[in-house]
Amino acid sequence: MNIKSLLSLSLLLLIGVGSANAQEQKFAGIGDLKLENGQTIRDLRVGYRTFGTMNADRSNIVVLPMWAGGRTEQLSLRPTDGGKLIDTNKYYVIAIDPLSNGVSSSPSNSKLQPRMKFPTYTMRDVVNAQYVFLTKSMGVKHVKCVMGASMGGMQTFQWMVSYPDFMDLAIPIVGSPQLAPYDLLHWQMQIDVIMNDPNWKQGNYERNPAREFEYEIGAIILTTPDEYNRKMTREKVMDEINKAKLGTGGFDANDKIRQDQAMMSIDVTEKFGGSWERAAAAVKARTFVIVSKFDHTVTPGPAMKFAELLKAKLLVLDNDCGHMGPSCESERVNGEIAAFLDNK
Repeated sequence: MNIKSLLSLSLLLLIGVGSANAQEQKFAGIGDLKLENGQTIRDLRVGYRTFGTMNADRSNIVVLPMWAGGRTEQLSLRPTDGGKLIDTNKYYVIAIDPLSNGVSSSPSNSKLQPRMKFPTYTMRDVVNAQYVFLTKSMGVKHVKCVMGASMGGMQTFQWMVSYPDFMDLAIPIVGSPQLAPYDLLHWQMQIDVIMNDPNWKQGNYERNPAREFEYEIGAIILTTPDEYNRKMTREKVMDEINKAKLGTGGFDANDKIRQDQAMMSIDVTEKFGGSWERAAAAVKARTFVIVSKFDHTVTPGPAMKFAELLKAKLLVLDNDCGHMGPSCESERVNGEIAAFLDNK
């Protein structure tokens, strides 16, 4: 199993919403989106799926932004079971495909701005696009909760400060309001390795470059040495690397570059003169922050700092699963989030 599949499976175990009442893939065209850097994503479309039934007063809506490389189709494959996080008998879930995931507008699928002609954008731009989609295309003006894991958690933090009146609750899971130096280092390293691969060809590649490195860096940062050594043998790790070298699939490299750049841009303090206190004061949602103590993908310090300023509910997982920590304690995490959603 490659690292992308491992991440998808682990997060599905955590945030699977069940397949009951799930719609097929849908798209909403929201026209041109003016970005904060002055550029424009032209003819932007947003992919999404919904789960459950919206109640009459629209008070049961949960917005679920996806993780890096994640697609809402992965949620639709999650079997219904009693341990799922969000009870779709109670809540109406709108799961949104993020920019550059190959479903919503991306370097890999844009006809007007293909490949590296697709402009760079920030996490604020991602959330702005989702806000336009929800308010204009879905007619949604307010929601019960915004929640997500990993990059979905970053989007959740951004939602909290960009549109503080939009939600009652916010639940960022192993996300960050501002990437720590270590996080910036490994995301930039991933971009550099792709761009320095001769096969990248300034984004005009015929075959996805740096396949083996995507596996290797994912294996290093997504878990911990103890967890990895417990589950992997010496023979198997070399076999996985060799398979990755031959692989033709995986996350499109140009899509990955743009998503990585967006994650590196996350900084909830930027519009507040760099003040954490002012950013926290702007948040109105009751917040539950979940971090993993030994997370090497999204280190937990900034999220814990923001949670303290918010006086938010905080859960620090102390297992050795790293970024996968919530899935290793999914029963506990799911139960605490379900109770928070139900205001218990």
